[in-house]
Amino acid sequence: MITSVLVANRGEIACRVFRTCAGLGIRTVAVFSDADEHALHARVADTAVRLPGSTPAETYLRGEAIVKAALAAGADAVHPGYGFLSENAAFARAVTDAGLTWIGPPPEAIEAMASKTRAKELMGVEPLKDVTEADLPVLVKAAAGGGGRGMRIVRRLADLDTERDAARAEAASAFGDGEVFVEPYLEHGRHVEVQILADTHGTVWTLGTRDCSLQRRHQKVIEEAPAPGLSESLTAGLHSLAVRAARAVDYVGAGTVEFLVTGDRAHFLEMNTRLQVEHPVTEAVFGIDLVALQIGVAEGTALDPAPPRARGHAVEARLYAEDPANGWAPQTGRLHRVAVPDVRLDTGYTDGDTIGVHYDPLIAKAVAHAPTRAEALRKLAGALDRATLHGPPTNRDLLVRSLRHEEFASARMDTAFYDRHLAALTAPAPDPYAPLAAALADAAARSRFGGAWRNLPSQDQVKRYAVAGEETEVRYRFTRGGAEADGVRIVHTAPDLVVLETDGIRHRYDITRYGTDIHVNATRLTALPRFPDPTATHAPGSLLAPMPGTVVRVAAGLREGAQVEAGQPLLWLEAMKMEHRITAPVTGRLTALHATPGQQVTVGSLLAVVEAPR
Repeated sequence: MITSVLVANRGEIACRVFRTCAGLGIRTVAVFSDADEHALHARVADTAVRLPGSTPAETYLRGEAIVKAALAAGADAVHPGYGFLSENAAFARAVTDAGLTWIGPPPEAIEAMASKTRAKELMGVEPLKDVTEADLPVLVKAAAGGGGRGMRIVRRLADLDTERDAARAEAASAFGDGEVFVEPYLEHGRHVEVQILADTHGTVWTLGTRDCSLQRRHQKVIEEAPAPGLSESLTAGLHSLAVRAARAVDYVGAGTVEFLVTGDRAHFLEMNTRLQVEHPVTEAVFGIDLVALQIGVAEGTALDPAPPRARGHAVEARLYAEDPANGWAPQTGRLHRVAVPDVRLDTGYTDGDTIGVHYDPLIAKAVAHAPTRAEALRKLAGALDRATLHGPPTNRDLLVRSLRHEEFASARMDTAFYDRHLAALTAPAPDPYAPLAAALADAAARSRFGGAWRNLPSQDQVKRYAVAGEETEVRYRFTRGGAEADGVRIVHTAPDLVVLETDGIRHRYDITRYGTDIHVNATRLTALPRFPDPTATHAPGSLLAPMPGTVVRVAAGLREGAQVEAGQPLLWLEAMKMEHRITAPVTGRLTALHATPGQQVTVGSLLAVVEAPR
């Protein structure tokens, strides 16, 4: 029997595994980097072991250090989570060679399937060798790992080498393996996968299908189970292919076989030899705990001959600290408050934690289960709409709008959903009265701490805020009857609550302040000084860092004085395990280049200046 489990991972998946272990009476061991010293997973484990360093290469990708930590902490088993070393056969072998139980598939199965190139060969699918114009578009893809990292769409043959180099660099950073391959890119397919679970006694379960078509940067955003709209024959065929893949490599444990579905045809993509991020939707539909079943299989327990019966529909949304309207740029900062009511919430953060620059910006996964798909979508959208999220910008509004979008609600989506609809889904729609509510709450707070409402008519009071990247100005005034503003009746004001009435309808605004950042219901505002700083400007054509990160490389031969074209890649930033390309904003001359490889930059750092012809 397993008595103590080390999770070779971080964040929400580590917390997720710990929760199941606690319910089974199993002691838990965390590993943490210096950047994660105060992270939730390090705090909730029974024991935590430091891995010196902050980058993945220094910490969570060092298999020998993790095995050493497990032995030092007295663990007798290792759960890999997902990402990092979860599909690394050498790591799995090192765990078992150390006398520890590996809660995952055999190393031989990982070797056969975790490399997507070898998996495709096993399933009779050949990657592209010599790419021609006729093959375009193609997808450059990391052979190891997942989560959208190390993937690039190539639409011009001239871009192939550059994108292949970028994919290699990103894959090596995320998974410690820079191998990539090229395959055809199908524009309008659906991403459908089958969850499997196999024991050491020859039983293989297929636990239904999942649809994961809503993706950004090849990383899933919204997932659901079962995949809607599939014919019975297609579903049966997918299940059969998944079992075939598992039996071909004597698979043991939890895994996922992924397909691209076009019409009624399925194209094999890969097999993930680990637990998936989206596993909670399968758990909800089948009423199971996949982590508990993984542990049981690792202990040698036999599965029942058939899995439980599926019931209802489940949908999961990944809540990220990112700005979808700005190239999905990851965001950092203190997460003051996170609460999503009435649904399952898997998270690696709690109130007051900081979202840093070293790892994925996933805050939480929100999961709703209901008797029907329509009810599950409504439940999750409503929960996210009512969520309290105080801190960096998030993709919450995008998730709510996606769940309520007619194309998604009618199950007509595909992997190009955000290519078609991102602009509309991210169009600013702030509450027009939120800035006024913030200003009135601020006035009420000041009156409470030494000021007073004036009892004589006054000139307009003016406050400036930044809302959704735009500056706005609000005006109100004090009269003998209290505060007044044009077009609205002010019913109640307090430092944390304002009630306004428009056209006979009352609107409640809950206000919370964190320095200059103000949250008014779901609207995030930043208070601006009344008179802008005239020195806080940059020359036209300035390229500013859109996020904190590291300059990983500068375009070959690029130097000050060079002529550049609009859209030309100039340099690359790495932030939160993803590479972000910085391009020339206009055609012109590079008059300044401040970025150098290895340089750490903060948001707003000046990277370069491109001067357009006059």
